[in-house]
Amino acid sequence: MRTETFPVPRDDLAGYLRTYVQEIAFGDEEPGMVTDRYHTPDIAWYSDGLHLDRERLAAHARPVRRTVTQCEVDVHDALVCGDRVAARYTLIALARGRHVVTEIHMFGQLAPDGRLRRIDQLTRVVGAEDDR
Repeated sequence: MRTETFPVPRDDLAGYLRTYVQEIAFGDEEPGMVTDRYHTPDIAWYSDGLHLDRERLAAHARPVRRTVTQCEVDVHDALVCGDRVAARYTLIALARGRHVVTEIHMFGQLAPDGRLRRIDQLTRVVGAEDDR
C-alpha cells in the first residue's frame, strides 16, 4: 500500500506541474492511474486547440515514456484563485537525443476535491522555425 502524498493542484499548483510530468514520463504506475490522481474523470484538456480527454491523456504517456529520457519543469508563475488556476512554465525535455524547450501558459478549472477538471493551454517550442 502506498503511503506517499501527492500535491493536489488546488493546494500546490507548482508541485502538481512538476510531479505530474515526472510521474507521466518516468513513473511505474499505469498512466490512467496517474491521470486520475490529479484530474477528474471528465477532464477536458485543450492544448493549442487540440482536445484530450482522459483516455487520450493516458495514451499520450505511452510514447512519452518510450522517447523522453530527461524532463524538467521550471515554474515561473502559479496562481490559484477559488476554482481557477493559471501557470506559466517551461518544460525542458531530452527526447530522442535532442533537447526540446517548450514555454507553456496554462489556465484551468478545479473540481471541488481540488483536482483539475479543465485545462486550456497555449504552447510555444522555443527555437522552432516559426519563432525566427
